Amino acid sequence: MNQSPLETAVVFHAGFVPITSAVVTTWGLMAVLTLGCWVATRALRVEAGGWQTVIETVVSGIDEQIAALLGRDAAPFLPLLGTLFIFLVVANLSGIVPGLKAPTASIETPAALASVVFLSVHFYGVRFQGLVPYLRGYLKPNPALLPLNVLSEITRSFSLAVRLFGNIMSGELVIAIVVTLAGLLVPIPFMALAMLVGLVQAYIFSVLAAVYIGGGIGVIAK
Repeated sequence: MNQSPLETAVVFHAGFVPITSAVVTTWGLMAVLTLGCWVATRALRVEAGGWQTVIETVVSGIDEQIAALLGRDAAPFLPLLGTLFIFLVVANLSGIVPGLKAPTASIETPAALASVVFLSVHFYGVRFQGLVPYLRGYLKPNPALLPLNVLSEITRSFSLAVRLFGNIMSGELVIAIVVTLAGLLVPIPFMALAMLVGLVQAYIFSVLAAVYIGGGIGVIAK
């Protein structure tokens, strides 16, 4: 029986909790990124060299994008949104490595990332507006719309996860089918397209996260 795209292989159990391959890959990528960031930034200098220039260009580009979206200083949001974007780029593209399946092609990882965004919206909303003014925002423009406003918070997070999962999973599925039918060389254009889709989806997910946080802090209308 063929495995459903929604199923993920269980690698081992931690007590009664199943640890899937997507979880293992996600933690592996987190470890690689943590080590890579430490190595890349442990010898930063005032006068940037070649590699430091690349790092500063990437960070500055992300900072400018966040500032443009939110219309304010990006510093409080850069650690979350910058890390989210970089992780998504690496995670989405990890599927091109032989023997690896992109963790974002399994529903667990997009759901976890969408949950992080969901919680971050409320964290920043309360932090920048205060608890009472933030909660009062759910009564606008009419208190009768409170259930719909709450529901919209949940459904947009669900949509965020499903969009990422669907695009990455379908790309890997197409490549797997083409490899099965046509061999190893023919799918190369599809792999290039999958890389482009992975980059675009990382950008879209991060931009939507910034927009939702902007709504939470009140700089973008909900």
